Amino acid sequence: MIIERAMDPQFLSNTYLVADDPGETAVLIDAGGPVEPLLNAIDTGGYTLSHILLTHHHYDHVSELDKVLERFPATPVLIHPGEREHVGQVTGDLNPGDVIVAGGLEIEALHTPGHTNGMLAFVVNGSDVFTGDTLFKGSVGGVSATGSTSYSDLKSSVMDVLMALDPATVVHPGHTYPTTIGDEFEHNGFIRIWRGLDPEGTGSCLAMGEPATLILLGDDYDGGHKAWVRWPDGRDDIVAGSKITVVADAEA
Repeated sequence: MIIERAMDPQFLSNTYLVADDPGETAVLIDAGGPVEPLLNAIDTGGYTLSHILLTHHHYDHVSELDKVLERFPATPVLIHPGEREHVGQVTGDLNPGDVIVAGGLEIEALHTPGHTNGMLAFVVNGSDVFTGDTLFKGSVGGVSATGSTSYSDLKSSVMDVLMALDPATVVHPGHTYPTTIGDEFEHNGFIRIWRGLDPEGTGSCLAMGEPATLILLGDDYDGGHKAWVRWPDGRDDIVAGSKITVVADAEA
C-alpha cells in the first residue's frame, strides 16, 4: 500500500492519497489541501482515482474538493449521510460498516461521532486507519465545533471503536502526524485517564468565560492544548486550550 500526505500550512489539515500498487487504483481521503501535489502524483504515477472519501464536512477537510473534481470530474464523492447536506459536491452516501473495494484496497467505514455527527474513520486493508478529527497523535477531537454532538459520543468513538483496533494499526489523523493505536492507548493523556491510569484534575478554571473544573489540560496537534472540563452541572466537555483560563492550581 502506498500513502502520500499533503498538509495545509494554515489549518494543518491532511489530505491523503492511498493507492494499492504503482500505476493501479487510488483513493483520496479528504480534500482540504494542498491537493495539487497529490493530483500530480496521480498523473505521474499513472493511478486511476476511484473514489474521494470524506471523513466529515468541515471546511479545512473539503476546501479544495472542487480542484480535485476539475481534474477528475467523474470521481464519486462519498460521505456519511448525516454530513451530506453540507457538501454540495457529494455524489453518494457512505454508511457505517460499508466496505469500499478499490482495486487492491478494502476500505471499511467506521462511525465515530463526537466532533461531528457523521464523522467517519476509514480502515484500509486492516492495517491503517484514517481518523479525521476524532483521534490525533497525543490528543482527541473537540466537541464544540459546528455539527458536534457530545463528549460521551467522542469518548465512545475513541475508546470503543478506535481503541478496539489492533495496537499495530497505523493512525493517519486529520491533522499533523501519524501515530499508532498502541502508542495512543499507552501515552495519550485523555485515554490514560479514561483507562483509569492517571487521575482526573480537580483545579478550577474559566472555560469560554464560565466556571468549570479542569480535568485535563492536554496536548493538541498544533503544539497548543486541548482541555477536558467539567461544568457545574456535571457535564463533561472538550474545548480548545485557548478558551481556558486557570484560576487555581489544576492537576493535568
